Amino acid sequence: MSLTLHYKGKTREYSYQIGKRRLSTSFVLLCGLLLVSSRSTNDVEDTQARIEFAQSGFVQQQQEVTELRTATQQQLAGIMLKLADVQSEIQRVNALGARLVDQAGLSQEEFSFNQLPAIGGPLGESEITISGNNEMLDAIDMALHTLDSKTQQLAALESIMMNHHIKEQVELTGRPIKSGWLSSYYGVRKDPFSGLPAMHNGLDFAGKEGEPVVSTGAGLVTWSGDRYGYGQLVEIDHGDGIVTRYGHNKALSVKIGDVITKGQQIAVMGSTGRSTGAHVHYEVLKHGKQQDPLPFVYKNR
Repeated sequence: MSLTLHYKGKTREYSYQIGKRRLSTSFVLLCGLLLVSSRSTNDVEDTQARIEFAQSGFVQQQQEVTELRTATQQQLAGIMLKLADVQSEIQRVNALGARLVDQAGLSQEEFSFNQLPAIGGPLGESEITISGNNEMLDAIDMALHTLDSKTQQLAALESIMMNHHIKEQVELTGRPIKSGWLSSYYGVRKDPFSGLPAMHNGLDFAGKEGEPVVSTGAGLVTWSGDRYGYGQLVEIDHGDGIVTRYGHNKALSVKIGDVITKGQQIAVMGSTGRSTGAHVHYEVLKHGKQQDPLPFVYKNR
């Protein structure tokens, strides 16, 4: 088998014969060149595609790390704000506790609200697994231990005060005003707004706006602020489940946590909330249930 190449021009004519061996060799060389050329091009394109894929992956990972860093910073900022709030609350509790200890005439060493609590104990499993920089965790743990200690101290202090030298003042007697008159009694009456029969859970003492409102017994202020229907309200815990409320005030003279003595001014008479005129709505509760305050008002008079 052979291949003859023939060329014929105007002035010249050529003929060239290629044998079987040469034809096979040429064919193999041509296929090799085509294969090498094709493989080289594919390798370059494949390598370039892999590099571009890796680059896109790195960019995505960088974005994810950046987003994680931002979210972590925001969470840490939130934790720091919460920790600051807790520390501020501890300072408030310390000031309240120190004032109560002073008013009760108790030992400052026994009820020291200005010192950190002594704490200790064996190392827990969760603590063993935590390593590295844990200053924030230590601060949070210390704040929680401090709050727990202060809460226990306040509870003990309240129990002592309610049965200490102010015990004779805890008993409720007298009116919640210095001047004015009893304008509405405890029990069912016509509602001044709807005109329908409704239960009135306290006594109303009317007077001039701006007149003093006083506590009918010693105790601890558990509410001082606005409450629906009551307007500006003061609530005092007298111990043994007895609580008094003084509603519709124009302004308040005490705050939550204050220790009140009998006859002390706690507010200024007004007409806030669900009210038709200047007066004090006076309630007495025993274990959460309203009582008729009238027997307390005229007790020992």
